[in-house]
Amino acid sequence: MINTPESERSRMRAGLPYNTRNPELLALAHRARARLQQFQQTPSNAVVPRLQILRDLLGQIDEGVWIEAPFFCDYGAHISIGAHTFVNMNVVMLDAADITIGSKVLIGPGVQLLTISHPLGLADRLPADWTPGNGQSPYVTTASPIVVGDGAWIGAGSLVLPGVTIGAGAVIGAGSVVTSDVPPGMLAFGNPCRVQRAV
Repeated sequence: MINTPESERSRMRAGLPYNTRNPELLALAHRARARLQQFQQTPSNAVVPRLQILRDLLGQIDEGVWIEAPFFCDYGAHISIGAHTFVNMNVVMLDAADITIGSKVLIGPGVQLLTISHPLGLADRLPADWTPGNGQSPYVTTASPIVVGDGAWIGAGSLVLPGVTIGAGAVIGAGSVVTSDVPPGMLAFGNPCRVQRAV
């Protein structure tokens, strides 16, 4: 007999199709939005209150992390950020799966870390038995983790797609669409993002 996760949050974190309209997930998302609103409204020189909000919002945040507002995430609880990492303004982290960011990472403005995906086929993406008000999502969703290694730099406006690992010390050029893993210490850029050379 195969054991499968019981809760929708467990299914989500295991990479299985999950119901985005599940009450537990909606409550977690609404909680995150309330914390994000507090964060956006807190002055940038109010360092201690900002840090307290982020510690309450995120799964883990280490010493010396700085996140510029505005910042957006889905749940927050599945995000881990290592020491002395800098996250610039307008960064989006859709953390249905874990987003693990190492220490001394630079994340440029407008970067998006997106763990969420949907099936390509229309019949697979839109459940035939869905009806309004039935408590189910009208589309099928899965999530895969993203990992960013120590000392990496993700240039402005880049998109990092589900399941991608960016190795330690790698540099992602601005505006890239990162669809596959980037090895440590490599410069990569483009759409789709390709490794160009060692840094």
